Amino acid sequence: MPRTAILGATGTIGSLLARRLSELGHDLALLGRDGQVLSTLSQDVQQPSAIFDPRSSASLEDAIRTATAGDECNAIVNCIGSVLLKPAHATSDEEFREVVETNLFTSFAAIRAAGRLMQTGGGAVLLFASAAAEIGLQNHEAIAAAKSGVIGLARSAAATYSPANIRVNCISPGLVRTKLTQRIWANPAGAKASAELHALGRLGEPEHVVSLAVWLLDPANDWMTGQVIGLDGGLSRVVPKRR
Repeated sequence: MPRTAILGATGTIGSLLARRLSELGHDLALLGRDGQVLSTLSQDVQQPSAIFDPRSSASLEDAIRTATAGDECNAIVNCIGSVLLKPAHATSDEEFREVVETNLFTSFAAIRAAGRLMQTGGGAVLLFASAAAEIGLQNHEAIAAAKSGVIGLARSAAATYSPANIRVNCISPGLVRTKLTQRIWANPAGAKASAELHALGRLGEPEHVVSLAVWLLDPANDWMTGQVIGLDGGLSRVVPKRR
C-alpha cells in the first residue's frame, strides 16, 4: 500500500484522514507541531510520526524521512491551514504573513518535498484551497490571496512533475465544520447565515472532505492531475434559491 505523509495530522481533517487511511491498510507518516497530540494519534492508529517546523522546507523533508524510516514516500497531503476573516484595511502585515506562511508556504514545501522524494517512483500530492479563492466573499482578502496561490501552485506543479508521474490535485472546500472554523458555525446565527450561502443550504462535514481525499489518493484513480475540485455545496458555482 502507499506510504502517505499527512501534514497537520492532528487537525480535524488530518486526524480523520489518518484514521480512515490506516483502516484501509495504508502506511502513514503523521507530521505535526503538537508533540503530545501527535503521539496520542500515532499510538491510536499504530503509525509513525514526527514533529516538524511548518516554516521550514528542510524540516518537513527531514520529518518525512524520519517517520518513514527512509522508506519511499508515495503521497503527501497538506492539511495545514488557517482562517482569518478581516477586511484588508484591518489586517496587519504580521497577520497577512501568517496566513500566507500557514497556507501557501506549507503547500509549496509539500510540493518541493514531493519533487525531491518521489522522482523515481512517482506519487501524489493533495493540497487544500478554498471556495473563497474562487468567489468573492467579504472579509476574506488574506485567505483568498493565499488559497489562490495554492491553486496556481497545484496546477503549475502538476505540469512540472508529470514526467515523473507525480500527480498534484487540490480540494477547494466551502465552510466545513472543523475545530478551525468553529468560531463561525458554533454560533447559531453565524451557522445559519453561512449555510444559506451554500446552494444546498447546509455546511460541509469532515467526512465529505476525507471521502474525496481518499478517492484522490487511491492509486486506482491515477489518471487525474492538475485538478481543483470544488467541494462546497455549490458555493462557488451556484446562486442559491431564496429559501
